[in-house]
Amino acid sequence: MRNWFIALLSLCATGLAGARESGVRLPDIGSSAGAIMSPQEQRAYGASMLHELRSYNLILDDPLLVEYLNALGYRLVAHSDKPEQAYTFFVVRDSAINAFAAPGGYIGMNAGLITTAVDEGEVAAVLAHEIAHISQDHLLRAFEDSQKASLPIALAMLGALIASQGSSGDGAEAAMVAGTSLIQQRQINFTRKDEIEADRVGIQTLTRADFDPHYMASFFARMERTLRPGAGDRGIPDLLRTHPVNTDRISDAKARADALAQEQKAARARSSILPPIPAGYRLTPPRDDDLSPLPRLDTTVVRASGQDLYFALMRERARVLAAEQPSALIAYYANNRHEAGSVAAAAASYGHALSLYRMGQSDKARELLQPLADEAPSLMPYQLALAQTEAQSGRRTDALNRYERLIANSPSNRAIALAYAQTLIEDGKAGSGRRAQDLLRPLMAEEVDDPEVYRVFARASELGGDKIRAAEAYADVALLNGRLEDAMNQLRTLTERRDLDYYQRARIEARIAEVTPYVLELRRRGIKPADQGRLAPAFSCQDSNSCASMSLRRNNPALE
Repeated sequence: MRNWFIALLSLCATGLAGARESGVRLPDIGSSAGAIMSPQEQRAYGASMLHELRSYNLILDDPLLVEYLNALGYRLVAHSDKPEQAYTFFVVRDSAINAFAAPGGYIGMNAGLITTAVDEGEVAAVLAHEIAHISQDHLLRAFEDSQKASLPIALAMLGALIASQGSSGDGAEAAMVAGTSLIQQRQINFTRKDEIEADRVGIQTLTRADFDPHYMASFFARMERTLRPGAGDRGIPDLLRTHPVNTDRISDAKARADALAQEQKAARARSSILPPIPAGYRLTPPRDDDLSPLPRLDTTVVRASGQDLYFALMRERARVLAAEQPSALIAYYANNRHEAGSVAAAAASYGHALSLYRMGQSDKARELLQPLADEAPSLMPYQLALAQTEAQSGRRTDALNRYERLIANSPSNRAIALAYAQTLIEDGKAGSGRRAQDLLRPLMAEEVDDPEVYRVFARASELGGDKIRAAEAYADVALLNGRLEDAMNQLRTLTERRDLDYYQRARIEARIAEVTPYVLELRRRGIKPADQGRLAPAFSCQDSNSCASMSLRRNNPALE
């Protein structure tokens, strides 16, 4: 069911989102495609898609991973054709090898693609490709081209999926097969042209960002080599289904990369001061025999050569946090040994420790983490994992002291602040709740789109005695998880309180007015409240109202 739903969302993102009511006029920004949706509408659609994915528990909202992916993404954005465009990069909780772009600069990357990559440059290549789809307005052009045909089909498919919840899943598969067969031929020619353009623009972006331009061709070539005789459809990565690859396209990418690499090599030779070659950049293209086979959980040892340590750690973090069975990962790491002192050994030990932590074996996890932290005491992922294992194993004082040192060094780091606040509220004391509030308030002034931040802030506010802010934060959790009607009901219940001051009431009523149009649209489509975010993970809220869904990106004065 999960794969079919992701496929539908990808389809909607590439052939549906531009549909709009007739008669609404938008300013002409230079092309007919540009009039399909305003930038604000594009962001609203992308945000809605993200919240819908989250309602099915398909988003991996890990602060460390999200921070890493956004840092890498914006390094590329800064060198793209539209650096002023706002982007949101997120990790999809899925083992399939895929990535996709959606309106408004929303780019999703499956955890399976991150764990498959043998180098940070391969992840950067895919991100650069997706950024190019947005910077070249491919999505808007696709909407314009297929808007009339795709909209009713995609909506019908979405309705069929919702209706098939709880069934055997055959209905969902039938809906997808029927719908995609109707629009596949309409999209494919358009897709080939845009894919080649996205390759070319993405390669330029890679080069400008000081990545080896050959990464794109090499990664797609490695994907293409999985299409061996007898593999069947099950052997085809989702990336190749949504981004068709052939030898001509790979050859074109290699030729363009060769030319760009030679231009940059010549430019460096002409410079009187030669800057150091950035990590991850090679002046000679990778050979085909440099391309390792796709990693498989049960057989392949993670390759060490050329790896950046932080990327290797984030790759294993993605592997562990996206795994449905962490116990299998414990055996995987235990059976895959690496040369002591290598990047691969450090990353494998880190992943092993995280999998043990997920299984509640915190003492064993701490034994693996301590040598890593001693060798690299300034590496935050090690220190953060140590603090979490200390808290889980009952060493609360050690954990709190470690968190204090971490937050003193990085006061605005979301991963540290959130983990520290989570540990604080576990003792159920009012003072701990207020301290957790203080830690999370700076995050609320940012564009936070993580329901866990609001959930922890809500619980901290409860402990600290601020029931109104707690209720508002729980409503925001509901919004971020896609349960819009639940969120609106929580806000309406809050307006019945007689102890609200003028400013609190005005703020809550403004939020209700903001959410109401979305709720009315869901009702118009016949989507019942019980179906909104029904597969979202349960949160341990402390009152009868469950946590919920959507959250628009904005500063929230309620949480200042």
